[in-house]
Amino acid sequence: MNQNNFNDGEQPFISHLIEFRNRLLRMVLCVLVVFLALASYANQIYSLLAGPLMKHLPKNSTMIAIDVASPFFTPFKLALVLSIFISVPYILYQFWAFIAPGLYKRERRMIFPLLVASTLLFYLGVAFAYFVVFPLVFGFLTAAAPEGVAVMTDIAKYLDFVLALFFAFGACFEVPIFTIVLVWTGLVTPAGLADKRPYVIVGAFIIGAVLTPPDAISQTLLAVPMWILFELGLLCSRAFVPKPDSDYQASDDAEMEARLDKIERQEDE
Repeated sequence: MNQNNFNDGEQPFISHLIEFRNRLLRMVLCVLVVFLALASYANQIYSLLAGPLMKHLPKNSTMIAIDVASPFFTPFKLALVLSIFISVPYILYQFWAFIAPGLYKRERRMIFPLLVASTLLFYLGVAFAYFVVFPLVFGFLTAAAPEGVAVMTDIAKYLDFVLALFFAFGACFEVPIFTIVLVWTGLVTPAGLADKRPYVIVGAFIIGAVLTPPDAISQTLLAVPMWILFELGLLCSRAFVPKPDSDYQASDDAEMEARLDKIERQEDE
């Protein structure tokens, strides 16, 4: 291979790295801008997050800060996490804009809706945890404290606890996406998943028992939505079943060949 051919092959790789760097910088800049906008309201945001626990604390009981710097750093940590959370649509857009040119037309039609749906489902899981699960969890935990024990939760440990629940419920609400991807990749079929429905239901209740307090109400409030989301994903996955028809592959190959020819012509110019 001569030096010219080596440089021609190296140039597209370097341009991809530059594009990736630029998009990564845009993601970081977006998070930073949102964080700066939220930083002055960090204490108010933390008070809003602590609301479900504060409503169930005994009278004259408050949250505490064990570490010296916790009153300062904990609200800012929450503001940073919230900034990333708010920036997720823009981050996914940058990710999509980077990989989309390398995908087939049929893949682009499928992946973009899945990215949008997965984002909305994650937000839905977080909202479900805050408005439905937290009141039940904190009501149960504060009521279960032994007599003579004052419930006074550390603000840093409380933040870690609720963030873990947020991500756990957000991930659990991605069940339809997981179902669709399994079918789309050909690992399973809708009929095969339907046959495994009893195992899915049992698994949903086991996950509900692990992530929620040991009472039937909160366990059911997580397990039933997961079951419903599985059924929704099973229904939607029928539209993502791989087509055996070779016309799709031929069409995709022709599209890729045309794209490569276009790139070669641009390099020659």
